[in-house]
Amino acid sequence: MTQELQRREAYLAEAQRLSHTGSFGWNVSTDEHFWSDETFRIFEFAPSSNVSLPMILDRVHPQDMPSVNLAIAAANRAEGIDLEFRLLISNERIKFLHVVGTTARSETGSIEVIGAVMDITARKLTEIDLRRSKAQLADAQRLNRSGSVGIEVRTKRMFWSEEAARIYGYPPGTEPTFDLILQRSHPDDVARLKELLERAQGGTSFDLEHRLLMPDGSIKHLHHLAHCFRDEAGNDQIISAITDITERKVMEEAIRRSEAYLADAPQLSQTGSFGWKPDTGEIVWSDESYRIFEYDRAEKPHIDMVLQRIHPQDKAFAQQLVASASTSGSDFEHECRLLMPSGTIKLLHTRAHALHDSSGNIEFVGMLSDVTALKAAEKQAREQEMELRQILDLTPQLVGVLGPQAERLYANRVALSYLGVTLDEWRQRARGSDVHPEDVDRIKAHIDGLLTTGAAGEWEMRLRAGDGTYRWFLVRSNPLRDDQGQLVRWYIAYTDIEDRKRAVERLQQENVALREEIDKTSMFEEIVGTSPALTAVLSRVSKVAGSDSTVLITGETGTGKELVARAIHRLSRRAPRAFVAVNCAAIPRDLIASELFGHEKGAFTGAIQRRLGRFELADGGTIFLDEVGELSPDIQVALLRVLQEREFERVGGRDRVQVDVRVIAATNRDLSAAVTEGIYRPDLFYRLNVFPLEMPALRERPEDISVLVEYFVGRYARKAGKTFRRVAKRTLDRLQSYPWPGNVRELQNVIERSVIVSDTDELTVDESWLPTTHPVKSRLGLPGALAAHEKALVEDALRASGGRVFGPAGAAARLGIPRSTLEARIRTLKINKSRFRTKAPKSS
Repeated sequence: MTQELQRREAYLAEAQRLSHTGSFGWNVSTDEHFWSDETFRIFEFAPSSNVSLPMILDRVHPQDMPSVNLAIAAANRAEGIDLEFRLLISNERIKFLHVVGTTARSETGSIEVIGAVMDITARKLTEIDLRRSKAQLADAQRLNRSGSVGIEVRTKRMFWSEEAARIYGYPPGTEPTFDLILQRSHPDDVARLKELLERAQGGTSFDLEHRLLMPDGSIKHLHHLAHCFRDEAGNDQIISAITDITERKVMEEAIRRSEAYLADAPQLSQTGSFGWKPDTGEIVWSDESYRIFEYDRAEKPHIDMVLQRIHPQDKAFAQQLVASASTSGSDFEHECRLLMPSGTIKLLHTRAHALHDSSGNIEFVGMLSDVTALKAAEKQAREQEMELRQILDLTPQLVGVLGPQAERLYANRVALSYLGVTLDEWRQRARGSDVHPEDVDRIKAHIDGLLTTGAAGEWEMRLRAGDGTYRWFLVRSNPLRDDQGQLVRWYIAYTDIEDRKRAVERLQQENVALREEIDKTSMFEEIVGTSPALTAVLSRVSKVAGSDSTVLITGETGTGKELVARAIHRLSRRAPRAFVAVNCAAIPRDLIASELFGHEKGAFTGAIQRRLGRFELADGGTIFLDEVGELSPDIQVALLRVLQEREFERVGGRDRVQVDVRVIAATNRDLSAAVTEGIYRPDLFYRLNVFPLEMPALRERPEDISVLVEYFVGRYARKAGKTFRRVAKRTLDRLQSYPWPGNVRELQNVIERSVIVSDTDELTVDESWLPTTHPVKSRLGLPGALAAHEKALVEDALRASGGRVFGPAGAAARLGIPRSTLEARIRTLKINKSRFRTKAPKSS
């Protein structure tokens, strides 16, 4: 019995060794381990070792520790074990193990694990090699654009590689079927492919090229090679390789097309080829060579046929060339004439290269070109060039021809004569050596720009003559390009404009002198008068005109504030640019912002397109803001921004618009009082009041009335077609004594009316038009009680409106009179508006 047991244990040990499978027992509670000999060999521990869990874990690969720890935790819960992990042996070797075990509890309650450990290293390495081979095969198929397809004939089941699926345009993993393959096949190739596949199932191999029609309409060309065989189980199999040969087919088509072009090229270029063996006299011609010599292809060419076609005057030299080449074996190149049977003459260019075989025999290989048309074109070009040069030499302008980078090529006789040089000397001169020193930098920059852009150009410059003097020329350059658009020539023409320049300079000098004379005699055009008050204003106008400072013109209505603004503009450096006048009181409140700053399309109802405002129209010039005291608070803010930042935004827009505008403002209001009353922004007032000008009322300069009367009489008499010899003395006295509350404008209207109604050559004015007591003065002279009543009404309205004069709730609206009228009455009645203003409560 003991021997039998030993024999069985020996069989078991041998079986474990052969299968690389060991057994083990593990008391989880006491960490006692019972291993078979094969288990010790697998872990590479000595059989005498006292195995413990730390010893085992020390051999476990670090990356597999988490899964091993999970298995140990399962064993502690009396659960089974089944895991694969790696051992990291001391010499960096790796073993792959598969451990399975079951758990049981002993009578004492301890947990025991009984299991087996298998060394699966060989299997794992085989799997790794298999995966690597599979990946390499897939890469090789992808790189070669070749896939594989397998078919089980009995079951009709198909298998294909990922590359095969990609070639057919299906995603990897798609299950292949005959329908999927035929669905991609070109309609013209489907029948042939179906026939071959059916024959293959009968055991017939095939080799086929066919096409695929892809979903995007593109065509693929495939080479399909199939082989039939029977496997060990007796099942018929078809294995086939498919290769994407689209690129090869495209290249073959391109080569065929190139060959066709090459075949046509000799005929199109009228160039033939030949071979000639001097020792045997054998000659071989291409088709084009036969056409050039006009021989039938049935004739075998020989040297006498060639000499027969050569022009008699060129034949002797041709015979010498043939004899020399036959003996020397040297390359040659020759041009001669052919006299054809029809009497026409061809020009032939021949080039030959000598070849020597191993026996020392000579053979010439060469080309024949019919250059008749080329030579005719060259002759015509030379004749045209000579004719062109003659034309250029007779042209009175200086003409030059330059290369693409301004290399000097040709100058006509007029140019060379002016410069006092020969053509070779001109070509060798440095660029710019003949240009006036003051023009060199400007001209160099201009020419560099033309060379960069290749565009035509025009400029003026001074050019030095051969005697050292300079004259002005208008220079025009035009580029010449070839058929490919490449710049090949510059043609330059210089026109003498010295006389024109001198005439312009004289005219400018005369114009300046005339302007100075005009400025001295009538600097301010329609501003008429010589009184000290007006002269003082005009003196200040002359001083401020040359600057860009903002000017604020104040004064009563009709004193000529806009005329002064126009005079400032005309005397400034902005005179060539626009003068834009805006009457701020005449524009509705809702439209003033759009009028001044413009608006974008859709900014408000009716804004059907973008509109530029007055500030943009005046860019670079002057804007005149009349009645600037009538602006609302929001427009005051916008105007302040323009004055400070020189920028604004259009109504409905976001982009900032930059402007360079000089601002001249005018008003008949007392803006300083408006600032005190809080109805006008002080910062805007100070921005406007940089240079104040106050226009004197006409009653303050009575000495100018007679001059103004004379001026207006002449002006309106010419318009009416009348002539007046004088103004009645009584009329003139009455005009000078009248206070003119409407100032110059009122005087202008009275004179215009008088010119219309006068029938004699003496101008008289109806005195009823000039009342002795002016309405304003009569109001100011009201009895005290009436004046007190008027003052009380105004004060009541101011008190009710909180001191505000204008606006829907202002005093003017309450009294039903214009704002300007109320302002005048407040000044006349000496009413302090500030005391009626409501103070805002202080915040706690």
